[in-house]
Amino acid sequence: MTGWQKHATTARLILADGTILEGLGLGATGSAPGEVCFNTAMTGYQEVLTDPSYAGQIITFTFPHIGNVGANPEDNETVNPAATSGVRGCILKADITSPSNYRAAQALGAWLKTRNIIAIAGLDTRALTAHIRENGMLNAVIAHDESGEFDMSALQNQLNEFPGLVGMDLAGEVSTTQTYGWSEGLWAWNEGFAEVQDPQFHIVAMDFGAKTNILRSLVSQGAKVTVVPASATAEEILAHKPDGLFLSNGPGDPAATGKYAIPVVKTLVESGLPLFGICLGHQILALALGGKTTKMHQGHHGANHPVQDLTTDKVEITSMNHGFAVEGKSLPQGVKETHISLFDQSNAGLSIEGKPVFSVQYHPEASPGPHDSHYLFTRFFNLIREQKGMETVPEYIEPDFRTGTE
Repeated sequence: MTGWQKHATTARLILADGTILEGLGLGATGSAPGEVCFNTAMTGYQEVLTDPSYAGQIITFTFPHIGNVGANPEDNETVNPAATSGVRGCILKADITSPSNYRAAQALGAWLKTRNIIAIAGLDTRALTAHIRENGMLNAVIAHDESGEFDMSALQNQLNEFPGLVGMDLAGEVSTTQTYGWSEGLWAWNEGFAEVQDPQFHIVAMDFGAKTNILRSLVSQGAKVTVVPASATAEEILAHKPDGLFLSNGPGDPAATGKYAIPVVKTLVESGLPLFGICLGHQILALALGGKTTKMHQGHHGANHPVQDLTTDKVEITSMNHGFAVEGKSLPQGVKETHISLFDQSNAGLSIEGKPVFSVQYHPEASPGPHDSHYLFTRFFNLIREQKGMETVPEYIEPDFRTGTE
């Protein structure tokens, strides 16, 4: 591999193929093993670093300048305040500069340290991204020592002992341990986060690693949300008497989490209630219906992934974060493929014919990312409205570009 830049050697990245990279250490000190992936988003690094779906991974940011707007408490995506996001580290091209943004409460380097996330800067992230594309998401160890002295043998042993994400259930590590209510809606410029007023609907969300803006998107549709642990039983969930059910995003191998989640999801599907799943929730739903999942070569991580909605033929630019995927051809009769990735034609959505149940692989809450897919929340709530005998609302309203309104 060529193109690596030499910088201060206070950090190391050791890949499973024997590649050793040197750079400038930032954030927390110490070492951590994980799977190296790359994220192509140009903005939203704080949301990415606090997304529980990245548990067990070391993120390579392909955009060269990360940290320009600092960090603030409002942009964290981790729901469970008692747990970290699970990100093992991050890899940057350029050193972190001083923040320049009125919302910045902390420089990114200091913020990384408070989150116990190790970072390495000064690497040729384009070369590393190409290496991942060619060789897949490799296991690695990231290490930071201010003295620049490393026990390479110990780091290699740490790497050898890391089992990788296949067969790993990480949802239980990032999920809430207690049921709680959520009533905070989406953020608005100069207004902050809205609070639900007189909610019309009640949603129970299974937390496999839910992001805050997913819950806010549900609230902003006029719902109160009850969040339950990934280990909750179907009886416990249905006892809340919800109008709809939500399966959240999350990290790890869906087949591993599915060992305890699949029987629950099967019962929820049979309840007849509208059900919506995303990301890991999509994968677990597919497994519960008889489909299969597989580990991807390089995964989909970024905020610029084109997806086609086969039910409308519209193309949307989406935010994705997954290293496993549903095998579209494995979906049984009666389960329809509704969305596909236009990068590689991999499955990106499904629905059950004749039932108010559907899911997508990507992140319609868009944190970070474009807002093309917000209509999916409306689609979900329209299923609830139909069950309640209420009038549905348009899924998507074309924006008026002259006024900037919808």
